[in-house]
Amino acid sequence: MTEKRQRRRIRIRDRARIQSGLSIVPSLFTVGNIFCGYYAVIATLRANYDYAAIAIGVGMVLDMMDGRIARLTQTDSDFGIQLDSLADLVTFGVAPAMLAFKWGLSSTAGLEANIVQHVNQLGWLSTFAFLVCGALRLARFNIQTKKPPEAGSRRYFVGLPIPMGAGMIAAVVHFFKTPVLLVGSALLWSLLILLIAFLMISTVRYASFKEFDVKKPRPRIVLFCTAMLIALVIFYSEVVLLVLATIYLCSGLVTKLIPLASRFAHTVRKVKVEEPRVVGWHE
Repeated sequence: MTEKRQRRRIRIRDRARIQSGLSIVPSLFTVGNIFCGYYAVIATLRANYDYAAIAIGVGMVLDMMDGRIARLTQTDSDFGIQLDSLADLVTFGVAPAMLAFKWGLSSTAGLEANIVQHVNQLGWLSTFAFLVCGALRLARFNIQTKKPPEAGSRRYFVGLPIPMGAGMIAAVVHFFKTPVLLVGSALLWSLLILLIAFLMISTVRYASFKEFDVKKPRPRIVLFCTAMLIALVIFYSEVVLLVLATIYLCSGLVTKLIPLASRFAHTVRKVKVEEPRVVGWHE
């Protein structure tokens, strides 16, 4: 009996040592995420905009990996959540805001001085709004993680996740590469940034893909689709990443607008049915 207890204690102690060793792995991915954000800022200051966009994309991959690894190894903690939020604010808040401003709203060569001033002011406003809304989005997410999960809450995010907002900016920069030089394009760019900022603090729901499980049936189909997607990203990264980011950005808006449109159509039909008929007068 004593020997069994001793073996059990040894197993528990070894398991604790392994788990404590695994606890550093998610944090390493988070540190890598911070490095990507720092590199993106430096690349933006040096006018290497495409490299900055790629660094933000790599940070998105690392951000997805650290959370999944923490859940798989059961090493998630409050420290990891706070560190991940700070990393997200750097990589998906500060870095894309600087990239959006320098790439799309500061290349004003050959324009009049008053136009340059208005474009710069609009750039400051839109990119700062993106950064503030991203910080608010992260704060709301941290509060929601401490609440008991509701039924179906794991299937979606409330508001556009800040990594996807940063991914949209990075995808556009990676696709076009050449900085914006026209005033009209700068205005459209500012409107897109403001739209992303609004969606991050909105109640529009976006798919989280947290319930996606490769252990479910038909794993060969999942592996094949994943391999094809990776190949497409490698060979046609500019087009594929922009299409994926646009689809995800519009998916929340579509799912929000479809019930509103159907409700409006139902109200119109109901009003037409209840409308009193006008009876003609005949002599």
